[in-house]
Amino acid sequence: MHVTPLRRARRAGIVAAAAALPVAVAYRFALVYRVRAGYPKRHPPAYGPDAVGLPFDELLVPTPDGLRLPAWFIPAGPDPAPGVVLVHGWESSRDRTLPHAQVLHAIGMHVLTIDVRGHGANGPEALPMSVGEYAIDTRSAVAAMRARPDVTTIGILGHSMGAAGSLVAAAQDGDVGAVIAVGTPADPRRLTRQTFRLARLPLPGVVAWPLAWLTTRVYLKPRGHSVASISATNAVRAIRVPVMLVHGTDDGVVPVTDLARLEAARRTARPDAVTVSLRVEGGRHSWLYEFPGYRAAIGRFLAASLGGPLAPDDAARVAEAVPAVRLPDPERLVTLDEEPGGLRSLARIVRRREASMPTPMATTKTLATETAD
Repeated sequence: MHVTPLRRARRAGIVAAAAALPVAVAYRFALVYRVRAGYPKRHPPAYGPDAVGLPFDELLVPTPDGLRLPAWFIPAGPDPAPGVVLVHGWESSRDRTLPHAQVLHAIGMHVLTIDVRGHGANGPEALPMSVGEYAIDTRSAVAAMRARPDVTTIGILGHSMGAAGSLVAAAQDGDVGAVIAVGTPADPRRLTRQTFRLARLPLPGVVAWPLAWLTTRVYLKPRGHSVASISATNAVRAIRVPVMLVHGTDDGVVPVTDLARLEAARRTARPDAVTVSLRVEGGRHSWLYEFPGYRAAIGRFLAASLGGPLAPDDAARVAEAVPAVRLPDPERLVTLDEEPGGLRSLARIVRRREASMPTPMATTKTLATETAD
């Protein structure tokens, strides 16, 4: 049978359309993921520092792009002392950092804890958020600390997304004297891939990794971030000051293998820099401050790195004795602290039929029905 040029062109068009369809579906998935996962649900603080017996001042921390972040400054006392910026995780707020503030106050350090933009008492954001925004707001808090005459040296302690943001901020800010990163996702692409696993998407690696690559880049595009610029792994390679990396061995959100990646990157790039690693046996993603050994370790590290009124061993003993426990919160599920940014949103993508979903996502909607629990 003779194949005419027109018929040959039609066949080529069909083949091209078939090849393009998976890419179109993947891109549409990435756009929906960005909308659903990029905007945290805000939870205003339910407690103030007075709930745990700490003195405080209400502050507004200015950012380079004109925001004013609600914050608490918790003084260690009237004398000059080191200051530590506390940075909460995704869909959290500054009241979740109060147990850490108790520990730091006990060892004689000033504390500044902020609500990251789009979180806590802040208004909603117009664009999706990532580690990049955490880093900007962390640097703003460091600048606010630096402006205080009663602060001698500055450290940062961040959790989860806040930990990644803290590392990125420290890599950019020469005024930071030490960083503690707790439950840190090693890089954005791996975090996106992990949300696929946690949402139980039955994707083989040959599909999941390219999809995570595309989704991450689509997610970051509105703010103009690159994957490299907000990678905690890249940041630890650049930080010259002491870094402490902490992870719970039973972390079900950010795998403990991410700690190994950060350790390897840090020690390869900065073999002469101070790097302290701590695996908390039985620790999950959150609430590691409830482990006495963890409290002792951060007390010793900060006293050794930043100075202060207590020697490192004395700071460790005092920190270990602090009765730091999570605060009850009837308005929020504790599972908020056991999920990474966007996990619940991703679960909604794959488990619900979106009434307004355009036709190109039909494949994903079918997948959602088949994999729903």
